Amino acid sequence: MHPIVPPAAPPARTYSATLTQSRRITPPASREEVRHLVLRTGDLSFDATLGNLIRVMAPGQFGNRSHARLYSIMDLERGKDGTEFAICVRRCSYIDEFNGEEYRGVASNYLCDLRPDDRVEFAGPVGYPFVIPEDKTADILMLGMGTGIAPFRTLIRQIYENIGGWKGQIRLFYGARSPLEMLYMNDENSDLANYFDQPTFKAFQAVSPRPALDAPVALGAALERNAAEVWAMLEGTNTRVFVAGTANLLPAVEQAMIAVAGSGANWLRVENALKASGRWSEVLY
Repeated sequence: MHPIVPPAAPPARTYSATLTQSRRITPPASREEVRHLVLRTGDLSFDATLGNLIRVMAPGQFGNRSHARLYSIMDLERGKDGTEFAICVRRCSYIDEFNGEEYRGVASNYLCDLRPDDRVEFAGPVGYPFVIPEDKTADILMLGMGTGIAPFRTLIRQIYENIGGWKGQIRLFYGARSPLEMLYMNDENSDLANYFDQPTFKAFQAVSPRPALDAPVALGAALERNAAEVWAMLEGTNTRVFVAGTANLLPAVEQAMIAVAGSGANWLRVENALKASGRWSEVLY
């Protein structure tokens, strides 16, 4: 999964895993490289569940022994001789604010460059930010961009494969710069399509109107096109809202929600109610 800002206190236990598979899930024509990594640890004490986070310990820089980043566990299979699990990683770069130079992201490039049989050190597991409610009539609104879809993919699979009989409405609004970057929702990787026949599940894709010019992803426009349904869910007392993606996702969501609500005052009232009752959760990186 995508990296998340780590909690202050690191878990004490560390493990080692072997990479068994590294598969690009964005098509070759996409300028974004996102990989689905499968790892295996033979340490039977590693006790994780779907959606938990692990802290990958990439080789450090500038005298630091390691460089830590959190990723969410997407797929997990526990056997008698170990545990196999998957994470989703986007190859990242960043611009140094002092000299304007572009640098490769440490953890993401380390993971994307790994080859089968390479070893990875990690710590965890640590908590999961998105908890499926016990009430099967609860509505769930998921808003994500980029690798923010990884925890939602896990949620959707758990709800329909492990829990079953879900009565509440589940809506996924997911943004990317182009259809080629719709992780798990493009022609080569479309496993979320397995759930499109579920009567309570709908997914809405939002892409940039001008991806070559880096125009913003139209996630807000997708929300506004479905304003009546979104607003009805938001005003419900049994709705959970989950937000995952880059830090610049929140302003776009805020603007769209004001439009959906009809005014800033209406949205503030509902937003405060969601957060006060613990029904709003977000993971930004």
